[in-house]
Amino acid sequence: MALAFPKAGAAWLAPLGAAGLFWSARGASWKRAFGLGWFAGLVFFCFAFSWFGYTVGPYLGALAPALVLLPAAFQAIYIGLACAATAFALPRAPRGTGPLVFAAAFAVFEALRSVGTWGAPFGQLGTTQADSAFAPIAAYAGTYGVTFALCALGGYLVEAIVRRNVRPLAGCVVALFAIAAIAWWFWPARNAAPATVPVAAVQGDIAQSMKWTPATVTTAIARYTAMSKSLEADRPQLVVWPETAVAEELNADPRTMLQLSDLSRELQTVLVVGAQRYDAGKIYNSLFIFDPNGLRGIYDKRQMVPVVETMPPYLSWLPYVASLGGGAMSGGTVNAVYGAGGLRFAPLICWESAFADVAHAQVVDGAQFFVVATDDAWFGDTGGPPMHAQIAQMRAIENGMWVVRAASTGVSGIIGPDGRYRAKADVGARAVVRGRIGPPPGSLYARLGPLPVVTLFALFYLALTLRRRDA
Repeated sequence: MALAFPKAGAAWLAPLGAAGLFWSARGASWKRAFGLGWFAGLVFFCFAFSWFGYTVGPYLGALAPALVLLPAAFQAIYIGLACAATAFALPRAPRGTGPLVFAAAFAVFEALRSVGTWGAPFGQLGTTQADSAFAPIAAYAGTYGVTFALCALGGYLVEAIVRRNVRPLAGCVVALFAIAAIAWWFWPARNAAPATVPVAAVQGDIAQSMKWTPATVTTAIARYTAMSKSLEADRPQLVVWPETAVAEELNADPRTMLQLSDLSRELQTVLVVGAQRYDAGKIYNSLFIFDPNGLRGIYDKRQMVPVVETMPPYLSWLPYVASLGGGAMSGGTVNAVYGAGGLRFAPLICWESAFADVAHAQVVDGAQFFVVATDDAWFGDTGGPPMHAQIAQMRAIENGMWVVRAASTGVSGIIGPDGRYRAKADVGARAVVRGRIGPPPGSLYARLGPLPVVTLFALFYLALTLRRRDA
């Protein structure tokens, strides 16, 4: 499973990893299945989350492994629960439906671990298929629908090996590719309106080790300003800088605020700048939105990173919490939507772009494309930045919307409603990514959202579990 994700990127291994989990649960008691699933999940997430402590880990000494091990152990509980639910249901479900039971359980628990204050949506199996033939399924059933397909395929592979009968596996393969083909044929993204609105994302490539020094703040502003001015001939309607591109409390710096407002007016564009905001004793991770008339609005990040950005008071006694910044940041509460080039965009800051429910809430509020500003420099050249960028592709496919993504050191790009990059700057490059976007073709998932999809999988699991097995 871990090898299916970047940087290895062997997406075809995802169903094989799922097959191993189903094999563990098959024939086991629900308690044993939970233990096996939890241990497998621990190993998987230790690989999948290995980039968590890249920057801050060296400051924690002997406690650094806890940055990976503790989140991995917690998230592994959900894989353990999925395996336990599978083992519980298999003796009760109709013959031949075991893989479907497993797929439904895994999709539901994957969704449950991906919401809320302590959610961690990284490592979702479905995201590995952003560039595969299964990708169009996400426009109808979201990333969780793709996860369901992979788990069903893995489950029927196990059944073929154990029962020495390939017919159910063949039927599953034919069904899944038929579903993917039908999804592709009716995929609204295939008939998207022409992209006519020029936009740009600026990737300054400033290392995290330098970024937070006062001297570098001045250097960063000068660099991003010069790179943005190179766009003057393109006349972009939107220019996006990354999360905390200006690594200070920007609203307390009127000189820089005026400079950015002048830049927006000079380019005649909407300028989105990542910075911090100080208000009434609280610090926010924010995006400042300028237009030619001045500051239009400020968007505050809503989905905070647990421990790193926010910490419940009852955990404040933990060692090194102050070093991690735990509890220092406050979260926003508004699903703000702004306009640029005749379209309305939803701002998403870093971590929160991985949350399907957070993104969809802005779609409900009228967003027509996403602007993702992120500081993936925290993770260097590990698998973190490409994994995070892959999630942005799935947000585009799910909602049938364009995505403009600006990352401090990469990956930055312009992603079409079909999840394909139209322009891209990889990790470690200083670049201005130019392109055009258009109105969203939309999708069934954009109208439904994640909750109905997950509810259907849960009901499907219950229907199979509660049905009397054939004699």
